[in-house]
Amino acid sequence: MGKYFEEFEIGEEVATPGRTITETDIVNFAGLTGDWYELHTNKEWAAKSPFGQRIAHGALIFSIATGLTMRMDTGDKTIIAFYGVDRLRFVKPTFIGDTIRLRQRVEEKTERDAGSGIVTMLNEVINQREEVALSYMAKVLIKRRA
Repeated sequence: MGKYFEEFEIGEEVATPGRTITETDIVNFAGLTGDWYELHTNKEWAAKSPFGQRIAHGALIFSIATGLTMRMDTGDKTIIAFYGVDRLRFVKPTFIGDTIRLRQRVEEKTERDAGSGIVTMLNEVINQREEVALSYMAKVLIKRRA
């Protein structure tokens, strides 16, 4: 069972296990979204870019980060809805072969009604070099205890 609104503490920090980004991830995401931009899908073109190689779609890394939150079990059966995102920033590129994890820190709690509250968390995608690749504030609608 996940945590209820009342159980979240400001400043509390948790992290997920890692996940390695593969070429298959990028190709599948390009096929799903129709985003075949050469920086992601053309090895020769990307080699001449400022990055020197293909990079993962920013939206792919955000999507994976969303999935990684489910590996924390903090919201199992207590999350009502993903409420929103603020200040989304793609800080560093993520390359094929990079291993990322999500670090999450509770920043704010807002009571909404008798049954729910909004928990705002700083979410940072960290790579194997301990660099922040993606940063955003996530707002999640969480059940309150009856």
